Amino acid sequence: MITKNKLSKIIIYLFLLSWLIITGYPLIFLLQNSFKGNLEFFTNPVWSLPASFNLENYIHVGIGSGFYRYFLNSIFVCLVSVMIIILASSMVAYAIAKLKFKFSNLVFILFVAGMMIPIHSTLIPVYKMTLSLGLYDNLIGLIGPYVAFSLPVSIFILTGFIKEIPCELEEAAVIDGASYYKIFGSVIMPLVKPAISTIAIYNLTMLWNEFAYALVLTSSPEKRILTLGLFEFQSAYGMDIPKTLTALLLSVLPLIIMYIFFQEKIIKGMTAGALKG
Repeated sequence: MITKNKLSKIIIYLFLLSWLIITGYPLIFLLQNSFKGNLEFFTNPVWSLPASFNLENYIHVGIGSGFYRYFLNSIFVCLVSVMIIILASSMVAYAIAKLKFKFSNLVFILFVAGMMIPIHSTLIPVYKMTLSLGLYDNLIGLIGPYVAFSLPVSIFILTGFIKEIPCELEEAAVIDGASYYKIFGSVIMPLVKPAISTIAIYNLTMLWNEFAYALVLTSSPEKRILTLGLFEFQSAYGMDIPKTLTALLLSVLPLIIMYIFFQEKIIKGMTAGALKG
């Protein structure tokens, strides 16, 4: 006879299995169709397995289409932006949370208010500013807007974490003769690693999928990032669905690999953030 607890576990496992299939099948769909030719894709059922594991789509997308250039551009822009975001937001959050200066609450409110500004309302001013700085159609020109629009939420998260750090730790460091910079680097930063992991992953995911600024601030194929490359890829191979699906699969691989290797830190960061909230 099935007890109430066992029945509850069975229901939970069935729900989790169903959720795994729903969320995981899009990736399986991309993988199985990436091995098909265009003729096979249109003549066979879309859900069917490939007749053979043909790597032609991967070779064409990886070598013959310029996909790797978009890929490297995205890696450069995203990694540099995230490093600047982490450094700048942690320093600002430390100053707001721990350094008692006049108007610190006003500064925090102004940063938080930045989260309410729609990104599309700033496209024209940012475009004109980029032109005047001579950074149009330059990857460096994308980093400024990316950092600016990622700072509000990053500062909001880090300020909450840093406020929870006991003041006794800073006071002990001051007694030992540590400066503000020493306290920030040796006391504060190690204690907010879960929050830093959270904002790094959140911003990396957002910037990896960014499209609007990349479309407005770049024009030449050599300076385009992955989202624009996929858009052009879809236009160039609109009827070659397997090649387009192969490009989509390759574009999400970095995020999947990152999650596989850093899933423990991701879960810790999200859990810590939830508890702090």
